[in-house]
Amino acid sequence: MRCLVTGGAGFLGSHLCERLLNDGHEVICLDNYFTGRMMNVAHLRDNKCFELIRHDVTEPILLEVDRIFNLACPASPIHYQFNPVKTIKTSVMGAINMLGLAKRVKARILQASTSEVYGDPAVHPQTEDYWGNVNPIGIRSCYDEGKRVAETLFMDYHRQNKVDIRIVRIFNTYGPRMLPNDGRVVSNFIVQALNGEDLTIYGDGSQTRSFCYVDDLIEGFVRMMKQDKIIGPVNIGNPGEFTMLELAKEVLDLTGSKSKIVYKPLPGDDPKMRRPDISLAKKALGWEPTIPLRKGLEKTIVYFDNLLKTK
Repeated sequence: MRCLVTGGAGFLGSHLCERLLNDGHEVICLDNYFTGRMMNVAHLRDNKCFELIRHDVTEPILLEVDRIFNLACPASPIHYQFNPVKTIKTSVMGAINMLGLAKRVKARILQASTSEVYGDPAVHPQTEDYWGNVNPIGIRSCYDEGKRVAETLFMDYHRQNKVDIRIVRIFNTYGPRMLPNDGRVVSNFIVQALNGEDLTIYGDGSQTRSFCYVDDLIEGFVRMMKQDKIIGPVNIGNPGEFTMLELAKEVLDLTGSKSKIVYKPLPGDDPKMRRPDISLAKKALGWEPTIPLRKGLEKTIVYFDNLLKTK
């Protein structure tokens, strides 16, 4: 099939492009390079089935494709808060433009949504039928509410125009090709440890997250698009739950770093806990993560170590 991946030069998008090419598909990679990087897909450019287009999803584009994976949007607080108006436009206008394209060419389209739609959850772990606890006017709202509106648009295009949609809600994901300066906890800790800097924990370190290795997540995407049972939303993430302090200690152990742990005030609207209930993914997709945190961290540390040495 001919697949379009928006945000295809980003962290997740580049891994998805690679997987789709390995599965024998043609891939059109669309990116405006705000957080995407040419180097993430440089190794794919000699593949005759790969095409790279510089384009912003807030503007319409006409293409002939069979599958659309809509991943375009900055996903770390540092980047999505840099230009919050542009962030929400990317989620909303990007969804409208890609849904319009899917409607025109009768393509199946997947929306990469997020666990942030659950906000600071009052239900734990989070199931897909939970409506969330989101602050609509907070500093994270440009991302959270943008993704919530995108889900609304997908459902309405499906109900009103019979567009063939799929929605996945991504929980914290990590792995090679994360940006070293994206402010996300895994990359933060690894880069700080490798540089011999203090590891920064915000709050008291008791807040929890689940961490899914990127290869597991991409497998979830592929299975979601292959099946015809459900349109979603479906949680895709690792149900293993770790405190920030546990993660910091694991990174220090794996890197052999002598860095110290320091504590700073918690940012606004930072969720106290986040963990997916993946019962639906197991039942409908036969999917669950296979890569344990320690093994995934080892691979990610090797990537960042090589990246930092080449700077």
